[in-house]
Amino acid sequence: MAEPLVVAVVGPTAAGKSDLSVALCKRLRGEVVNADAMQVYRGMDIGTAKITGPERSGVPHHLLDILDVTETATVAEFQQLARSAIDDCTRRQVIPVLAGGSALYVRAILDDFTFPGTDPAVRERLEAELEDLGSGALHQRLQDIDPAAAEQILPSNGRRIVRALEVVEITGAPYSATLPAHRYVYPGAVQIGLDVPRPVLDERIDRRVDRMFDEGFVDEVRSLLDHGLLEGRTANRALGYSQVIALLNGEIDEAEARERTAQSTRRFARRQDSWFRKDPRITWLRYDDSALLDKAIDVLAAGNRTGADDVVGVEIAPGAGAVDARG
Repeated sequence: MAEPLVVAVVGPTAAGKSDLSVALCKRLRGEVVNADAMQVYRGMDIGTAKITGPERSGVPHHLLDILDVTETATVAEFQQLARSAIDDCTRRQVIPVLAGGSALYVRAILDDFTFPGTDPAVRERLEAELEDLGSGALHQRLQDIDPAAAEQILPSNGRRIVRALEVVEITGAPYSATLPAHRYVYPGAVQIGLDVPRPVLDERIDRRVDRMFDEGFVDEVRSLLDHGLLEGRTANRALGYSQVIALLNGEIDEAEARERTAQSTRRFARRQDSWFRKDPRITWLRYDDSALLDKAIDVLAAGNRTGADDVVGVEIAPGAGAVDARG
């Protein structure tokens, strides 16, 4: 009997993952499982490029809009939620299609990934240092003691830096040593990566940022501030949101906020692409291939060697139409 097919569509931001995921679900009778850490937050729509209701085309989406911006979800908690959604899909003989740009979250969901314990006292001390010294100083400390971990964490991501330093302190081993081998917990897992040339990706990101601001991003952040955005540990650090907060505080003007958002997003996209390229199990497809959907279907059929069509009772075979890769 075929192993249940579990699909992951990965790649940098603005590559078109949402559109391909929906197209695959429509072809294969699937449902999308969100793997974007910021799209779990209610009200964070424009700034995270969250797929809209009409764009979902009737395809159910899991793990969108499940938290208030004042709440925090750890990677371990996200892993549990996502795996529950995947298991629910497979029980109903529906193909789960994971869509997200965080290599850590995707690997935590798909791979044999366990998390070290925590020490509240150590965590509290490191968080106080983060508040006093800033994420840049703590990232430099991590760089000194665990360069491999520092390479995988953005200098602005204070929460993950604190976690890495905590693990190093309580285990005596590098945080990078806790990252798993490339070993799926789902034998039927198949990953598809969207390949976008860097100049094209930069241009797509710039267009996306302009569209965000034109569609009311500043008003979205203003509203979220009224709902406690600054009280949470995670949501207010999302790309673009901290820049708009600076704008609303009068520290920069809108042109500077747009440019800083675009710059930060371009840097993040490069790191995303670099992280995913280290996973040899990902099959990369051109984002603008006129037969993208059909080629993705072929990858799934080949990757799920025992015959993914048996899993859900539908035929996995080439069909008409390419996917319109949404920014």
